[in-house]
Amino acid sequence: MNGPVLVEPVVHGDDRGFFVETYRKSEMIELGLAAGLEFVQENHSRSRRGVVRGMHMQIGSGMAKIVRCARGAICDVIVDVRRGSATHGKWEAFQLTDKNQFQLLVPIGFAHGFCVISDVADVIYKQTAYYDPELERGIAYNDPDVGISWPVPDTELVVSDRDADAPLLREIADELDFPN
Repeated sequence: MNGPVLVEPVVHGDDRGFFVETYRKSEMIELGLAAGLEFVQENHSRSRRGVVRGMHMQIGSGMAKIVRCARGAICDVIVDVRRGSATHGKWEAFQLTDKNQFQLLVPIGFAHGFCVISDVADVIYKQTAYYDPELERGIAYNDPDVGISWPVPDTELVVSDRDADAPLLREIADELDFPN
């Protein structure tokens, strides 16, 4: 897998609500998406409007993720941090909501983050490696070289101290040795 994949699951809805199968490994393999991916950890975050979480990645063997928004809406953003890649330093954004039920498969070698665009959002993601603070890295959510256009005005963005102090991609590019 050379880039992100937006997965659109089948949602069965009626006047009672809906049912959606959020993950089936055999189907992902059939689609050519999960070959070699084994998810070992699942996380759940709740955030309010304007919160930006990211841009995060894990070095070493790397970490792939499959991300979904179970409540509310987010602008989910990925940045290609693979050295030598034709799209190195480029970003893409996807709207994930509790209405569209879309999921984003983020491959190894991509920084990931999101911005909450609803009042509240619950984000759930599976990952292929255990969180390791020694291997975690991040790049600035407002790196001018990357130029992410967040859907909320800068004055309304809420960012953790850690994310606010994250380095620019060019400052850590040499330690990011992900395969293309």
